[in-house]
Amino acid sequence: MSGRARLAVCAAVATLCAAGALLPLVEPISWLIQAAVLLALVTGVGAAARRVPLAGPLIIGVQLLVGVMLLTLLFTPAEAILGLLPGPDALSEFGRLVETGVRDVGRYATPAPVTPGIRLLLIAGVLVIGLIVDALAVTYRSAAPAGLPLLALYSVAAGLSQGGAGWLRFLIAAAGYLLLLLAEGRDRLSQWGRVFRGDTGADRPDRAGGFAALGGPALAPVRTGRRIGALVLGIALVVPALLPSLGGGLFGTSGSGSGPGGGGGTISAVNPLVSLQDSLNQPEDREVLNYRTTATDTRDLYLRIVALDQFDGTTWKPSERTVTDVPERLPDPPGLSPAVDLTRVNTSVSTAEWYAQNWLPLPYPASKVDISGRWRFEPEGRTLVGDRGQNTHGLQYQVESLQVRPTSRQLAAAPAPPADLLREYTKVPRSLPPVVRSTALRVTRGAPTTYAKAVKLQDWFALNGGFSYNTAVRAGSGSEAIARFLRQKEGFCVHFSFSMAAMARTLGIPARVAVGFTPGTKKADGTTSVNLRDAHAWPELYFQGIGWTRFEPTPSRGSIPDYAYPDTPDTRDPGSPAAPEPSRSTAPSDGPSAAPSCGPDERRSGSGSACVSPHEESGARPPDDGSFPWTIVAMAPAVPLVLLLPVGPLLWRRRIRAIRLADPDGDDPTAGTLAAWRELLDTAWDFGILPDESLTPRKAAARIIRLGDLQPEPAAAARRVAAAVEQVLYAPHPQPVSGLAPDVQQVRAGLRAGASRGLRIRAQLAPRSAARLRWAWSARCSALLLRCRTSRPVAAARRALAALRPGPRRA
Repeated sequence: MSGRARLAVCAAVATLCAAGALLPLVEPISWLIQAAVLLALVTGVGAAARRVPLAGPLIIGVQLLVGVMLLTLLFTPAEAILGLLPGPDALSEFGRLVETGVRDVGRYATPAPVTPGIRLLLIAGVLVIGLIVDALAVTYRSAAPAGLPLLALYSVAAGLSQGGAGWLRFLIAAAGYLLLLLAEGRDRLSQWGRVFRGDTGADRPDRAGGFAALGGPALAPVRTGRRIGALVLGIALVVPALLPSLGGGLFGTSGSGSGPGGGGGTISAVNPLVSLQDSLNQPEDREVLNYRTTATDTRDLYLRIVALDQFDGTTWKPSERTVTDVPERLPDPPGLSPAVDLTRVNTSVSTAEWYAQNWLPLPYPASKVDISGRWRFEPEGRTLVGDRGQNTHGLQYQVESLQVRPTSRQLAAAPAPPADLLREYTKVPRSLPPVVRSTALRVTRGAPTTYAKAVKLQDWFALNGGFSYNTAVRAGSGSEAIARFLRQKEGFCVHFSFSMAAMARTLGIPARVAVGFTPGTKKADGTTSVNLRDAHAWPELYFQGIGWTRFEPTPSRGSIPDYAYPDTPDTRDPGSPAAPEPSRSTAPSDGPSAAPSCGPDERRSGSGSACVSPHEESGARPPDDGSFPWTIVAMAPAVPLVLLLPVGPLLWRRRIRAIRLADPDGDDPTAGTLAAWRELLDTAWDFGILPDESLTPRKAAARIIRLGDLQPEPAAAARRVAAAVEQVLYAPHPQPVSGLAPDVQQVRAGLRAGASRGLRIRAQLAPRSAARLRWAWSARCSALLLRCRTSRPVAAARRALAALRPGPRRA
């Protein structure tokens, strides 16, 4: 083998040695075999072109052309010309595969499954690096700079691998580069002809005067180079391992978890937060999965994917823990007492064909999972994760789970959790801004129990803290992101859940964040559909005797659990019979969300922009053509409208109140009673109590009494209105109820008496319920645009039909 051929082989081997650092990132490793075959073919083409001989740029061009044809044959043969030449269709398919591969790289944690897009990125990347190394080291005979692309390939692998690429993979990559340098050195030495060995011709007459051919034993310069290379590799491995200041070095472990447990292989997992905001903002709300369940009330049937229990100041993420085989029956949930009310529920789940991620959506806590495939069980988070590329693509599985229904009394009386659990789940980083803890202390001031603090935190975020739900806000999970969210008071479920969990930890309450899906939407065939926009994150707080307990701080998303209303059981009159409660929807509402409206500053900002005078004192004189007076005349009618704009919500609210309370007990008792009830809810909304459409009238009234701190007389009036609503909705023969208008006015007076001065002014001048006016106008505009869009094709079709009719036509 000639020196150049040996150098080409060594360049290909060095590239494959550096590519070996990518092996921990994906599974299986079949892609590396394909890359090696393609790289060998491209290297052979280069060797043949150099024997012609061709100029250097032409050799590189031929190799590049052959590489593109090989990739076309491997990935897009159906779209290529003759299955080999890349045409427009093949290039379009390449673009789609690259886009898919980039998205998959962002979706999956290591080791990721080798999807077609990821396979293309890996093989094409190795082929490009191999072509650059071959061009530098062989075509242009400069092996030292060829280390830069090899270093880039190794650095990508080391940066994406957990804990670095590992010392063994570093040794293999470095040995490949050293082999390339030695091959180049031997090729250079071969051009000298004969090498002086240091012995004289008198001592060794057969050596012809002290010179030897290179074909003989190992040369002294080559042998010295090998020794130097081995010494350098040893230093590179040993020194970092011996210096504590450099961390664990190349011998450091890659994580605290033990991987797959008892020899079950590696685990690949999707990052649950990377695409959550994208899912919520998708223009098309595609179905992710659907299920059929024996649960009578699915409001609490959240489908949980993973629990994020580690907060390092930069992000919330799941801890690395040992996984095991999925047992026949899952162990009992930690901390659950037999005194808590339980219901066993069976759920059959079917996932969409396009939905592929590695965490399995399950109702929490699951007690038995019947599923096929390679799945592993993580006991601490009670999650199932796919092993060796297993994902949720087109699955059908059955789950037996528990619906845990603690009472507020049980949560309030919960004892202290175990010391090790308290220590692990109340950790907060030192980088956490002090405003997080100070805000938590301020919000929960006066709460006597841990449970009361949790409820106050939830209500502050979801009801009375002035927060608004907005999926367009930039996602962030670090410490500064939490402080920014507490200051701006606008975000989506990630912000609310992360912030409440962090604040709970500062108060000594064990907390973590769960990621998954809300219960979904009930369909006519009895199944429930869960879509992309049902993706959600919520905090879980631990209470001894109950276990990990869900809370819902995100306004207008999901449902607040029944146990989060501590005063509700005590608000019913002891002597009154229990009226039947209306059933609550098992799915989130598709209508406009009852998110908190814009704050006073925002509303005043919008009005202020409309009130800016169009004529500022600038000293400029009006034009001499007479247009200035006519401009004033044209703008005069707009001045009253601009001046009336700030009081528009006030006038609209008074008119609506007068209409609703004009005749609530007239000829139609149902319509009048419901109008009075709507006025009661909007009045509470004006004073900062956000409506919760999922509550029964009785519980909604109890919540208004509690949050509005109503005195006995207004509280009794609110209960009377709620009882009237239940009567007209569920009585066989509804009867008119008198006195509803005075009751609503009495509740309004009670809310006003208990509110601060600023809140009273806000409720009068800028009522929050005026958001309904904006929703109504938005709905009308959308309907008008839809009507215009549909009317144009119809008019065009009519004109076409008229043109086809026989008869004279008019010019």
